[in-house]
Amino acid sequence: MNNYAFIDGNNLYLGAKNQQINFDYGRLRLYLRNSLGVKKAFLFIGYIPTNTQLYNQLQSFGFTLVFKPTIPYLENGKKQTKGNVDAELVLHSAAIEYDNYDKAVIISGDGDFACLMEFLSQRKKLAKIITPTAKYSKLLKPYEKYILPLKEISNSIAMPKKKKAK
Repeated sequence: MNNYAFIDGNNLYLGAKNQQINFDYGRLRLYLRNSLGVKKAFLFIGYIPTNTQLYNQLQSFGFTLVFKPTIPYLENGKKQTKGNVDAELVLHSAAIEYDNYDKAVIISGDGDFACLMEFLSQRKKLAKIITPTAKYSKLLKPYEKYILPLKEISNSIAMPKKKKAK
């Protein structure tokens, strides 16, 4: 299999955090390769200059990072950062990389990707949709047969438990 994964980084991170899934990016990459035949995994992420160490670690696990500039803003007096990667994910999966893979694994539960799911499924290029939360967009309901909730694979991708010192 020559499958590619296209990952909405923020959707994955927040969805896992919301469900208290303490996943390991390295183990996620291994799961994608060993269980779903993913040769290349694109992680779409907002770029924050202070996160260089994280980006280097993600690349060492085998992810190809695609950065989006971020925009700082205030929400309820708290500094937030926004880096919407939807357009980049669609562009890479439906155009730039389209001829290079057999099937796509999409990691997101965002309804903005419903048109991408339709495009890929009609062309028999959709392998799986890994939804970071159990409550994914209703717009993805027509693609339920492809959906794999992150919670179902959490044991395979969880951080190794630290052994207690004796």
